[in-house]
Amino acid sequence: MGTLKTEPARSRPDLLADPVAEALEVWPEDAPIDADQVLVAPIDASLADTAAFCAAYGVTLAESANCVIVAGRRGEVTRYAACVVLATTRADVNGTVRRLLDVRKASFAPMDDAVAITGMEYGGITPIGLPASWPILVDSRVIAAPHVIIGSGVRHSKIAIAGPALGALPGAEVIEGLAREVA
Repeated sequence: MGTLKTEPARSRPDLLADPVAEALEVWPEDAPIDADQVLVAPIDASLADTAAFCAAYGVTLAESANCVIVAGRRGEVTRYAACVVLATTRADVNGTVRRLLDVRKASFAPMDDAVAITGMEYGGITPIGLPASWPILVDSRVIAAPHVIIGSGVRHSKIAIAGPALGALPGAEVIEGLAREVA
């Protein structure tokens, strides 16, 4: 976890977006880890973007996960999903994600929409605390990682969590081949 100074996330709601703090308060009892094992660390908000964060805090790209919000349309219906992938990969939005959402076209959700609907800051969106109706698509490489660093809902902190726990979130589905390696 590089040089991050972590502590239990539930003890630091000031480092979490409101939906994230609320989700941790109702953490599933059958989750593979206890809510107190979800850790948070303060960071410089100007370093929240993946490459800058990893360089500044000594976290490898293989330990860093990104949560991207995808919107797909079929007719007049827009479907949203969260995709959780390692920073060494990119979500296959126009292939795998489009098919899973059963939409004609899928793309990254516009920033303003993603922020408004999630209640989280752009660049800090996390799968913890997303709307319950959204699928959370987790690349199988994420759950194979012993731990990953991911957004906390705000740009001034990061969450450290066991990879398998992300695959066990309510609404999560582990997908083989959700992402492709970055060239």
